[in-house]
Amino acid sequence: MDGRECGCGGSCGYGMRNFLTKEERIELLKEYKESLEKEVKGLAERIKELEKNN
Repeated sequence: MDGRECGCGGSCGYGMRNFLTKEERIELLKEYKESLEKEVKGLAERIKELEKNN
């Protein structure tokens, strides 16, 4: 990581500082992980809905 990560796995750089501390990078990655976990949960729910309606 070059310190410009936005937490989404990319390097947006827009509106972000150029260099983040290790703690800031960890926090961003934790937030990104939580977002992905919520997305997986929603996806699983959607699949169940679609399977039930078949």
